[in-house]
Amino acid sequence: MSSEHSLDAEGKLERIRRLGRSPWVFHVNTGGCNGCDIEIIDTLTPYFDAERFGIKRVSSPKHADILLVTGPVTRQSAATLRNAVDATPDPKLVVAIGSCACGGGIFHDSFTVIGGVDKTVPVDVYVPGCPPKPEALIHGLLLGLGKVEQKVSMRKGSDEAEHTL
Repeated sequence: MSSEHSLDAEGKLERIRRLGRSPWVFHVNTGGCNGCDIEIIDTLTPYFDAERFGIKRVSSPKHADILLVTGPVTRQSAATLRNAVDATPDPKLVVAIGSCACGGGIFHDSFTVIGGVDKTVPVDVYVPGCPPKPEALIHGLLLGLGKVEQKVSMRKGSDEAEHTL
């Protein structure tokens, strides 16, 4: 699943850039504490104004371009997440928001939790934090859409991280 997903990443990014319209987002909570959900709602308010980038929330994955997934994937929510991803038309982005969605968070060793979102569906963008700030959410969405560059990179073969700002 992930090898096919990574091979098509450049083509997918090019198709997303050619959308030529505002990206619509759909939110899926897979079992978290709702901290990230509150930050998503905060991001969509006029104070942070994600709408200035054309980002709008929709009430159905059938109308969405981006899936915002929060919380660790529980055994009960895995099928629902797969259905939401399958219902979203291509090209689509899947964004894992928060520590729980990125790797399971504090629930990683619970018997009811499968793990992070990438254990169930392919993920395009990771936005870590517990919960991540609205500025980080906006940056992650713009990174996935190819409108900004990644700020931090890691050099292989070196003991220290190379930080580029």
